[in-house]
Amino acid sequence: MPTTLISPRARRWWTLAVLSVAQLMVALDATVINIALPRAQLDLSFSSANRQWLISAYALAFGSLLLLGGRLSDLWGRRNALVIGLTGFAAASAVGGAAGNFTTLVSARAVQGMFGALLAPAALAALTVTFREPRERAKAFAIFGAVGASGAAIGLLLGGALTQWSSWRWCLFINLFFAALALVGVMLFVAGGRSRHHTKLDVLGAVVASGGLFLVVYGFSHAVTTSWSNDRTWGSLVVGGFLLVVFVRWEQQSKYPLLPLRIVLNRTRAGSLVSLFITSIGIFGISLFLAYYLQVTMGFSPMRTGVAFLPLVGAIALSAGVASARLLAKVGPRPLVPVGMVLSMMGMILFTRLPANSDYFGSVLPGLVVTGLGLGLIFAPAIASATSAIKHRDAGAASALVNTTQQIGGSVGTALLNTIAVSVAVRALSSLSSSQVSVLSETHATLHGYHVAFWWAAGFFGVGAIVTFFMLESGVPEFEGDVVPLI
Repeated sequence: MPTTLISPRARRWWTLAVLSVAQLMVALDATVINIALPRAQLDLSFSSANRQWLISAYALAFGSLLLLGGRLSDLWGRRNALVIGLTGFAAASAVGGAAGNFTTLVSARAVQGMFGALLAPAALAALTVTFREPRERAKAFAIFGAVGASGAAIGLLLGGALTQWSSWRWCLFINLFFAALALVGVMLFVAGGRSRHHTKLDVLGAVVASGGLFLVVYGFSHAVTTSWSNDRTWGSLVVGGFLLVVFVRWEQQSKYPLLPLRIVLNRTRAGSLVSLFITSIGIFGISLFLAYYLQVTMGFSPMRTGVAFLPLVGAIALSAGVASARLLAKVGPRPLVPVGMVLSMMGMILFTRLPANSDYFGSVLPGLVVTGLGLGLIFAPAIASATSAIKHRDAGAASALVNTTQQIGGSVGTALLNTIAVSVAVRALSSLSSSQVSVLSETHATLHGYHVAFWWAAGFFGVGAIVTFFMLESGVPEFEGDVVPLI
């Protein structure tokens, strides 16, 4: 059917479907290769010390270039940015899937992250300026938020299925399908969305911000494989933090700021960003530790591990699709996000009781369902509130800030929780004599590390409940526009 015959309302929902596909591709690519790593390592013969770079290369490029990507989507137009991002992401995926050596594969992952940094904020910005009516907007962001929150779990499921039934290379080749589908949809349904306001790219701000974010993400990634006391770890964090301070001072006087500081001065928006940061820390505890627990402790296959995460995806979709879509337009984010934090905290506490010999339905499933219900209440309202009342010319920058907050939170969560779990397990084993150390004691020590990490994650969600209750304002966020309607 020609798009000219589609009603404006139907066009908006088709736009949401297209953007959700693009968002899913970017979100799941952060984890889809995780389960495939052992077979990729065997096939390409790279060391265990190097395997972390297949994850870190994507995270480094993605996290450090998000602010630049968001501003470019404002300058080039959302549709142009989406087309470029999808094409580049697909090309990098094809190269990575066909890689004959480690260097090619890790380089392809970095290029994926680079184009993902353009794609992710452009998709969220397009959604932001497409839905204006509060009730429709709440439903749209509930769906979009559920897709984003479920991406990590779906990536584990898809990665397990493709690795077990085909080849690890299809964990990358599958992106060609997603990208082709999204590209067709973008050309048919997504409006350009270029701002009427004449602006230029803040080159110095882009360099300083990208450098600062790169070093911060690198520092946290480096801590995973070394320690917090390692010179390169804390040196990267200190220099990265200093560059971000310089960036903020520069943005205060720049005529064409990369990140207009007016975006972060709104109280509800700031509270929403805090909630996304804290939630991203906690959610990595689920995908990281549970994936190891299910495969190593319970002996699940890669495919069965992926299937085991489906209740989390279902709970997120139910919570975001039913509760958030119906309540956000009526009560705003304040009652929803803190309640979601409390539920997520309860889910983490349930995981602190994981035993060495357990049944999935009695020990794992309850935590997945409770946590998923909480995450659905957080992501959709927080993302919608973080991008509300944004002028069209700043939609890309605001969307990039949302993605950057989640990316940095994920990096912090991976490094902090993994370091806690490993250090606790090592201390538990070191307290035993050599004659006492056995496979059973190593399993219990590892589980003790997981338990302590889950308690920390529960603490983050508890703090998040308090902080968001006081930061978020009551009432429904307003949408503000300053350009001719796009649809």
